[in-house]
Amino acid sequence: MWKLQLRRRLYARRVAGTALQQSWQAPLPSTSRDWRRVSFLVVDAEMSSLDINEGELLSVGWVEVENGAIPLESARHYLIKAEKSVGQSATIHNLRDCELSEADTRAEVLQRFLDAAAGKVLVFHNASLDMAFLNGVSRREFDAPILMPWVDTLLQEQALLQRRDTPIKSGDLRLQACRDRYNLPPYPAHNALLDALATAELLVAHASHRSGGQEFPLAKLL
Repeated sequence: MWKLQLRRRLYARRVAGTALQQSWQAPLPSTSRDWRRVSFLVVDAEMSSLDINEGELLSVGWVEVENGAIPLESARHYLIKAEKSVGQSATIHNLRDCELSEADTRAEVLQRFLDAAAGKVLVFHNASLDMAFLNGVSRREFDAPILMPWVDTLLQEQALLQRRDTPIKSGDLRLQACRDRYNLPPYPAHNALLDALATAELLVAHASHRSGGQEFPLAKLL
């Protein structure tokens, strides 16, 4: 975590007095701590395009993982007011312009996200995509990236298959394909909250499988 702390210091003056600084003040977990004693915030987002230069965030959902379990009362789902029409992307995420016209602003949702994420390790399935859009909103609001530790279940599953010398075919790392390997049930895709819950279940199954009931440090998931 020291590299993360160092990067935060570079932005300290820039974010002084903001919600991002307040979120950074929460202590980060030790990487040697067993994963069941780490607080995770599992996050998913829906966008109008996969291109960060063209798309914008339309919804964000998250749920916590505490003590190796998923407290469903922690689940949150927020729609975000779009600046442009969602266009053809509505056929994927089923979010229409009329549903987003009275939604929360990006700044409001970012504030809630930072409050929920303080002191936790973020979890995504394909973190590079979600983090690119979340960092884009953070840079717009605070002129700084979010800079929080994160776990990518896609990369963890990829590494696990590689260690087993299992050939990875197209589609093998999709969220439901990864869940299938742990006999987790199918969920409808492209809903931020359902995808966050599906990723949380995958995290618990993956970490439980690898730990075998023994101590399993956070470092092996990062």
